[in-house]
Amino acid sequence: MKLANNDILFHRGSLLDAEGMIFDSYSLEQDAEIRGNYYAMSPEIGVANASQWPFSVDYASQHRLHIINGMGVSLGDSIIGLTAIRALRYLNPQLATTLYRPAKAPDYVEQLYRLADSIVTQCRPLPFSLQAIDARDVRIDIGNHVFWPDFSTLPMIDFFLTALGVDPKEIPDEWKRNTWLQELALPCLPSPWNNRDYVLFCPQASTPIRTIPAEVHAHVIEKLWQQYALPVLGFGDVNHAQYIDIRNLSPDTGHFLAWIKHASAMLTCDSAAVHAAAGFDIPTQAYFTSIEPELRIRDYPRCQPVFVAVPELAHLHSSAQASHIELVKLAYQRVINGNLTP
Repeated sequence: MKLANNDILFHRGSLLDAEGMIFDSYSLEQDAEIRGNYYAMSPEIGVANASQWPFSVDYASQHRLHIINGMGVSLGDSIIGLTAIRALRYLNPQLATTLYRPAKAPDYVEQLYRLADSIVTQCRPLPFSLQAIDARDVRIDIGNHVFWPDFSTLPMIDFFLTALGVDPKEIPDEWKRNTWLQELALPCLPSPWNNRDYVLFCPQASTPIRTIPAEVHAHVIEKLWQQYALPVLGFGDVNHAQYIDIRNLSPDTGHFLAWIKHASAMLTCDSAAVHAAAGFDIPTQAYFTSIEPELRIRDYPRCQPVFVAVPELAHLHSSAQASHIELVKLAYQRVINGNLTP
């Protein structure tokens, strides 16, 4: 079925052109204009897609898995998506996996996949020929997963496991905590922080409605200073005597993960940082606005959530609308005025 341009952007799966090359909606969206004809890649051609038809896989009898257009273009989704793949390989050591990635995903996200290459999975860029992916292997499409209904209702790790044809109950809780991050070769911290305790403040998310507003940063840092009596490090300008901006010391994703790995504690929001902290077993306080904490941190025993509820934005994953951001700011002010911060 040929898709219209608007359908291409929101299609719950990957796309094929007339020559059988696989494309992803995100990369096509980055172009000023979508050129060419694209068709829905349906399960009838031998590629499973849980959004279109539920399925399960007995991986004990399989040797190769191809994941098409996974695991999204954000850092947090990617951490958890790779956790799902790593769990499969814990259970099935014989299983080799190949992941086909959007060509135009942000580089800071692709840096994670380069760090994880051969540790968790091997990666290949899209577009890629469907015919070149052996039909005798397991082939699963997770394209455009943010538009799948289950992505808004399931804990993220359960979503990705289900999308891979696995019952989440079959996976031990400890394998849902992103601990594979500890296997990565990360850079060393600079002196004096390679031998000094600190608290990390990570207020930024991939979207403004999940980001901690700048207006409350100094207040939050003061709370952290009172609680831990340690220097507070972060990635932006904040006017506070006990705060240090380390943006210039964190030039890439590997350094970002290293700062999290060695922190004594961290405060963040609904962001990649909360998932990385769980992987490194770092005590964490995390603020949530539009997404309930249970859908993000259910399996993170060392994460203390604060739900800054914004009912008008419930289940909304992303927005930069000024009216939405204002609602988030007002909600944080209510929390602070009520002294509900950790």
